[in-house]
Amino acid sequence: MSHVNPDPEPERTTGLEPGGSVPPGETPPAESSLPAAGPRETHNPPKGWAKAPLTLILVLVVLVALFFLVYALMLIL
Repeated sequence: MSHVNPDPEPERTTGLEPGGSVPPGETPPAESSLPAAGPRETHNPPKGWAKAPLTLILVLVVLVALFFLVYALMLIL
């Protein structure tokens, strides 16, 4: 893999004063980016719910529904 200098060349960039500074009113040259810049993504957590918490929530929902069903039946009888 070859290394490419991302900085602009001051000799060939228009709008730069000697020394590489930018005169007032000029827009500085854009930076180039490197495709391999930034941290590598080494941690990719799984998406979705784990089985144990999902099962616990479903059991709790069923128990609450049964409680209200039994309560409604006791009011009727």
